[in-house]
Amino acid sequence: MRKIILTVFVSLDGVMQAPGGPQEDTTGGFEWGGWQANYGDDLLGKVMTEIMAQPFDLLLGRRTYEIFSAYWPYNTDNPIGDKFTRAKKYVVCNHPLDLPWENSTQVQGNIVAELKKLKQQDGDPLMVWGSGVLVQTLLEANLIDSINLLTYPITIGKGKRLFGNGTQPVTFKLTSSKISPSGVVVATYEPAGKLVPGSFVTGAPSEAELARREKWKAEK
Repeated sequence: MRKIILTVFVSLDGVMQAPGGPQEDTTGGFEWGGWQANYGDDLLGKVMTEIMAQPFDLLLGRRTYEIFSAYWPYNTDNPIGDKFTRAKKYVVCNHPLDLPWENSTQVQGNIVAELKKLKQQDGDPLMVWGSGVLVQTLLEANLIDSINLLTYPITIGKGKRLFGNGTQPVTFKLTSSKISPSGVVVATYEPAGKLVPGSFVTGAPSEAELARREKWKAEK
């Protein structure tokens, strides 16, 4: 069975859109593309080398595929470009696509069912980069096995967010963490089951508390 591994760069307020460059993704009038660029350091370089060292195939949304296919095949002297080009690429989209990048296959139809079939296959892990819309589908269907989350010490205010409409009430287990000299928090999480709420409240609720609850119900 294959694992789906998400590697994502986010701001403190959860924006994942266009970390790499000004023209990467201007959807919605996004003006802050390239916000990641000023935070490189040796530790982050080591982290990316470790992520890229494992065998993997790519699982991408349509927009990220188009961004990657317009850049990485023309930069195969870069180890990342070479490895991305040689990897199998599964592109999720329900309308016809031109797939010029070698080793590319479209995933369409019942997307969740097709993704589950991919996971059931023998093979390398499926690595997801970017692909904000696809990520919401994966979150909603609980198909992500691991998240490499790199959180940068900035806020952006608007843009595509990692935990958007597909987010479910679940818990995660932190499996590793480190902080880079530039202040980037690098953490890896694995799903750990459904969210089970608890309470710090002890004793019976006061009359004031009961009144507050009724007041707030009415305000809804």
